[in-house]
Amino acid sequence: MNSTGNGEENDTGAPLPDFRTSGIQLHTVAPALGVIGKNTPDYLDYDTKGRGIIVTMFANAGMSYVLGTTFGGVYGVRQGLVATPSNRFRVKLNSVLNHSGRYGSRAGNTLGVFAVLYSLYEGLADHYDLEETLGVRDISPAAASFVSPAFGAVMAGATYYGPSGPRVAALAGALGFGSVAVTYAAYTVLGIPYGSRGYLFL
Repeated sequence: MNSTGNGEENDTGAPLPDFRTSGIQLHTVAPALGVIGKNTPDYLDYDTKGRGIIVTMFANAGMSYVLGTTFGGVYGVRQGLVATPSNRFRVKLNSVLNHSGRYGSRAGNTLGVFAVLYSLYEGLADHYDLEETLGVRDISPAAASFVSPAFGAVMAGATYYGPSGPRVAALAGALGFGSVAVTYAAYTVLGIPYGSRGYLFL
């Protein structure tokens, strides 16, 4: 704060910033503005449809294995308590561990394989834009999100049970389609965006 000779105070304030842009290289600051140069920073690719097939497959398989192992293990505990040949603690504990391990691993492995197959088939349908090929998007844009999950569920069930014969494979595919249809209908009634949970066809 400076004082003039007539007693008035003169406050110059903070110095103004330097707005000269001679030292700024636009091609390193904002390549999105269309200025391209040799030192353009690298950006990660963005998938507009969400996660890729491999990432989705690992996420679905991991979650399915955990859920299958958990529920199968709980069911195995119940079966172990019912099937125990003796009321002695050691025998009962052994029976519970055997049954929970058997049912838990079986359910976890089965659901994990289903999740891998489903993710691969759904990713394949998304890659080739199956709903556009079938013309579903033109008929009903709201139902377009139903096509890829339905295809994935049908093909996963048919592939998994294919060695058991065509009738069993067709039944498994129909059950997969029914599961997706029921889920889609429930989400539509409740007003929940279909596929918003990020797990399989939920």
